[in-house]
Amino acid sequence: MSKKVLILLEGTRGNGLPYAQAAQRLGLHPITLSANPAQYDYLAAEGIEAIRVDTENLDSLIRECSQLRATYDIAGITSALESVYATAGKLARCFDLPGPNPTSIARCCDKFVQRQLLAEAGIPIPAYRLAANATEVEGAAAEIGLPVILKPVVGSSSSGVRLCHNVDELVEHTTYLLSRKHIWPSSPKHTWRASPRILVEEFADGPHYIAEIMGNEVIGITAADFDCLPHFVFRGLTFPAPLTDDEHKRIADVSLGCLRALGLGWGPTCIEFRWTKRGPVVIEVNPRLAGTDPQLVQLAYGVDLITEHIKLVIGGEWSFHRRRSHTAAARLLIPDRDGTLDWIDGDTRAAAVSGVAEVKLYVEPKAPIVRKGDDRDYLASVIAASPSRNQTATILQHAVDLISWSITPFPPLGELEKSSAP
Repeated sequence: MSKKVLILLEGTRGNGLPYAQAAQRLGLHPITLSANPAQYDYLAAEGIEAIRVDTENLDSLIRECSQLRATYDIAGITSALESVYATAGKLARCFDLPGPNPTSIARCCDKFVQRQLLAEAGIPIPAYRLAANATEVEGAAAEIGLPVILKPVVGSSSSGVRLCHNVDELVEHTTYLLSRKHIWPSSPKHTWRASPRILVEEFADGPHYIAEIMGNEVIGITAADFDCLPHFVFRGLTFPAPLTDDEHKRIADVSLGCLRALGLGWGPTCIEFRWTKRGPVVIEVNPRLAGTDPQLVQLAYGVDLITEHIKLVIGGEWSFHRRRSHTAAARLLIPDRDGTLDWIDGDTRAAAVSGVAEVKLYVEPKAPIVRKGDDRDYLASVIAASPSRNQTATILQHAVDLISWSITPFPPLGELEKSSAP
C-alpha cells in the first residue's frame, strides 16, 4: 500500500512545523515543496522531507506532484503561507482534492479588491484609496485626512505597514515603499514587482481583536495589543478576549458577513477588527490561521485548529468540541534598539514556571538586530495558560520578567568608516 502524504507548499516560522507535526499525528507523511527549503530551519532539524521547486509556477508544481503520485498516495495539498495558499487551492483542484476556492483566496489576498468587495456588501471598513505614486498617495491622504496608514496592497506580517501622522512621515514612508528597500511580494501574475500599489487607509483607533474562524463557525475571538506606533507589531495576545456577549455577537455577525462577501467559508480564516466609536470595523480578512493563535485556542479550549484544517484537506470533517474553558496568552518580546545582541538569557527559568506552555527564542547571541517594523523583530515569545484570565496574566508576566538581554548599539557610521580605513 502506498504511503499517504500531505503536500505542504512552503512553510512559515510560526505554523510550518506544527502543520508537519499534525500531519504525522494523523498518520501522514508530510512533504514540503519550496523554492528555498533551507530558509525553514525546522525541516532539517526535524528530518522533514523537502523538495526544491518553483512554488510560483503551477506547471512545475503539477509536474512535481505527478511524479510524487507515482510513488505515494497524495492525501491532500495545502499551505500555511498566505502568499501561496491560492496556488495550493489550484493545485489541489488539479488532483481532485479538497481545498479552498483559489479565486476567492486570490481576491482576498489583494487588500484593495478585498476592500472593494467588503464595501459593496456594506461591511464596516476604514476609508481607503489606492495609489501608485507619491502624488497619488499625498492626494489620497488629503482626502481621507491625516493620520493615515500606508500599506502594500499585497503582503502579510505587517511588512511595510506604517501610521503616518504628518506630511513628512507620509513622504518618508512613500519613498521607502516605492524604493528597492521594501521587498514587494509577487503575485500569481507577477504584477506587483513591476507596478507597486499602495493602500492609503483611515486610521481606525480602538482595541484590536481577531476572530478565529473555521469554515463558517467563529471559534472564538482573540484580544491583541501592539508595540509602539507607528508600526503594527503584536506585543500581546489573549484568548478568549474579555468581551460582553453583545460585543462578541457583533464581531461574529460582521465576521460571517465578511465570509459571504469574499466567497470564503472553507477552512480557516482570521479577521482583524478595531472596536471604534462605530463598533467593530474590519481591518483585514486573512484566509489562513494566524501565527500564534492556533496554539492559544488549543491551550484555552483544547481544540487543535491545525489538525482540524488538515482533516478537511484530506477529505474528512472537522469538529469543534470544546474540552475546557481556560485563558491562554502570549507575550512577544521586542528590542528597543538596533545593534548587536550580546546575550539573551532566562528562557530556561521562564519555561519552568508553572502554567507556562512555551518559551521560544528567535535569535542567538552576536546576531545583528535591525528592527523592520514587522514580525521579524521578535527576540522571543512566551505563552501561558490557566483556568482564569488574571492567573494567566500573572504567570505570563512572571515568566517574561525572567528573560533579559543586552544589545550593544551599532557604532556611528563615521566611526565605522574610520575603523575600516587602512
